[in-house]
Amino acid sequence: MAAVTAGAVASSAEPASAQSTLAPDDALKAMMDGNRRFIEGRLQSLNEDLSILKAKTAEKQEPFAAVLSCADSRVPVEFVFDQSIGQLFVVRVAGNIATPEIIASLEYGVAVLGARLLMVLGHSNCGAVKATIDGKAVPGQIGALYAPIWPAVNAAGNDLEAAIDANARMQATLISRSSTVIAGAAKEGKLRVVAARYDIASGVVSLLV
Repeated sequence: MAAVTAGAVASSAEPASAQSTLAPDDALKAMMDGNRRFIEGRLQSLNEDLSILKAKTAEKQEPFAAVLSCADSRVPVEFVFDQSIGQLFVVRVAGNIATPEIIASLEYGVAVLGARLLMVLGHSNCGAVKATIDGKAVPGQIGALYAPIWPAVNAAGNDLEAAIDANARMQATLISRSSTVIAGAAKEGKLRVVAARYDIASGVVSLLV
């Protein structure tokens, strides 16, 4: 990702593509429709001509949605929403936590790339949330993941699934409140920020309200 100055963010070099000019609600619908295809086993993205997609996206990217997901290998974000190359700007970190670096990446997806939807995607049986609840000693710097997840654990107690949902909601709220870029885009109606949960067993994504 190239460095971006404030001036570059303020002045878009060229008009956004059709996919990035989706209304925020339409972007969310595209995601949920894709999840429905994933659940039903009728993915469309795998049938797209990858050589054409690569050629179209070699010089630039214009994703219609940004997703903050857990790094868990069981959460293949593009498959889950049946999206292909250039359609989703995915940021992954254990516990889907919103650190300053993560928020900066999401700001890039919104301000520079034109994403119309920002989704924080938690998932069932999240190891990072479970480890935070357990509070056991861990090697290296793994324990650094605990602090951002503690507020959700404190709110939900030892209920793992409730803590997972609370964490996704809280991270989405944190992003919306701490980023003037994201808050501004949402206020102008250019962006929708949502929290969601992916069930590993069923493949279903549920919006958290």
